[in-house]
Amino acid sequence: MRAIAIIPARGGSKRIPGKNIRPFLGKAIIGYSIETALRSGFFSEVMVSTDSDEIADISRSFGAHVPFLRSPATSGDHAIIAEVLSEVLGEYSRRGEEFEFACCLLPTCPLLGAGDLGTAYEKLRAGGFDCVFPICRFSYPIWRSLKRDGDKVLMNWPENYSKRSQDLPVAFHDCGQFYWFRVDRFRASSRLFTENTGSIELPDSQVQDIDSEEDWRICELKYQFLHRGTA
Repeated sequence: MRAIAIIPARGGSKRIPGKNIRPFLGKAIIGYSIETALRSGFFSEVMVSTDSDEIADISRSFGAHVPFLRSPATSGDHAIIAEVLSEVLGEYSRRGEEFEFACCLLPTCPLLGAGDLGTAYEKLRAGGFDCVFPICRFSYPIWRSLKRDGDKVLMNWPENYSKRSQDLPVAFHDCGQFYWFRVDRFRASSRLFTENTGSIELPDSQVQDIDSEEDWRICELKYQFLHRGTA
């Protein structure tokens, strides 16, 4: 059962320029994803999908394959992950290489451990899911969230005003780290998130969106916390 890791890393990051190859604690951040994928031992191919020669060269230096660059159609600001994955899998198929499983592994998730990749992979195979990805609990109940109306603040769900936090349902969000999926089912639907999607839960200490300089620094602090004593 062959599996491929696809790391999508285009060159045009707007919020943090050069985000995918920016040094994270002394190493290009994409290197963490590549090394985690290689270390896991699950993949017969670890590749980076990019439109940038610079990203391609750096990715190769960490051991990833970059057998082709992205097309202009999947390199713009509005290209979606499913289109990138379809292009990659289609090109490999044209070259005579097929895979039963694939994992879309994002290039900016240095907190991810190979063990979590393995847990999700086993759940995908044993549970018969189309896709499995990590989720994390919201630290505050979203059912008591607020919205702004001019200078006023209002509740999104005012019916929950008097309810205790512990009496409200737990809500989760996508960790934005990886998506294990069955290639044949993805090809049939062109979707990662289907009605037959499973998950594993990760703690907040292992999850961090990186959309700002503050996010970047928080992620570095979390990484140092998780790896304290291992240097």
